[in-house]
Amino acid sequence: MADINKIVAKFCIDGKVLSVTPFGNGLVNHTFAVKTEKDGKNTGYVLQAINKHVFPDGPSLVENIYKITSFLKTKNDDPRSVISLTPTKDGKYYHMDEEGVCWRLADFVDNIVCLERFDSLDEFYECAYGFGNFQRQLSDFPVDTLFETIPNFHNTPLRFKTFLKAVEDDVVGRAKSVQDEIEFFKSEKDFYSVLFDANKEGKLPIRVTHNDTKTNNVLLDKDTRKALRVIDLDTVMPGFSVNDFGDAIRFGANTAAEDERDLSKVSLDLNLFEVYTKGFLAGCAGGLTDDEVMLLPEGAKMMTVECGMRFLTDYLQGDVYFKTRYPGHNLDRARTQIELVKDMNRKWQTMKDIVKKYI
Repeated sequence: MADINKIVAKFCIDGKVLSVTPFGNGLVNHTFAVKTEKDGKNTGYVLQAINKHVFPDGPSLVENIYKITSFLKTKNDDPRSVISLTPTKDGKYYHMDEEGVCWRLADFVDNIVCLERFDSLDEFYECAYGFGNFQRQLSDFPVDTLFETIPNFHNTPLRFKTFLKAVEDDVVGRAKSVQDEIEFFKSEKDFYSVLFDANKEGKLPIRVTHNDTKTNNVLLDKDTRKALRVIDLDTVMPGFSVNDFGDAIRFGANTAAEDERDLSKVSLDLNLFEVYTKGFLAGCAGGLTDDEVMLLPEGAKMMTVECGMRFLTDYLQGDVYFKTRYPGHNLDRARTQIELVKDMNRKWQTMKDIVKKYI
């Protein structure tokens, strides 16, 4: 990796740099906290090296973020509520190092709470409200001007084809040991086109979507505990609103961790499902159609089964995409998603009845 201090020096830092240290626990990009001092007060920035294997066109990704944040600033009076990119000394909003890695720097906001896991239903509601409000504020953004940072990111039918090829190629010889998991994803194949079919029928429009709606990507104000800022905008691009809802449910309404090994702990918490539904739709403020609302359960199941399939695909390919902490980590993640999908199937009608109440 490039010399971090030399990278920081490329940007227009306001103040004296005190330290640069690893920050956060993201699975894709390398992130650093840049602590600075100005006029006797500590300030800071967030520096990120964009993973060029996941995001091969870093400059276009940064351009997306600049467009989105500039637009959001016209909708918000509080400057703390929207990310501010820091320009480089040559007037760009990114720096390409000698290894072809794209770096960007953004402001760090003080007096906030970043939730890896929420401590109360009110906090979960606020995370839902924050992402719903993000959807509402971008409802009139020209979605066709956005670059697709990861082509076919939530194209589940295509993900299934990639999965089948990974099974067939079996490059590291793992397929034989995960036949039950492979057969599960094959058994759900008729479901994978549901959202694309709804789009073709005019029931599910293309909107600006975040595509990584975990609770830790909504910052809450530390004093009010209200949603303040949506962060991690790398995957903001055209998509389906129900996928944003669904990924949050996959992560937040699961009674267990994403990589829980004890599958008896894994289930869909219907109370959390309803709390998030209520908060997300309140944030959207009526911006979704009735058809979209009724497809929220499909979004939850789609994101769970797709993510599980991606984890197992990566496991079969030798763990080349997601960061792992131990051998078999991706397999544990895949098994957790499988168990969650099974529970969603058992609770399907209740999920549909819950969302119907909010039309």
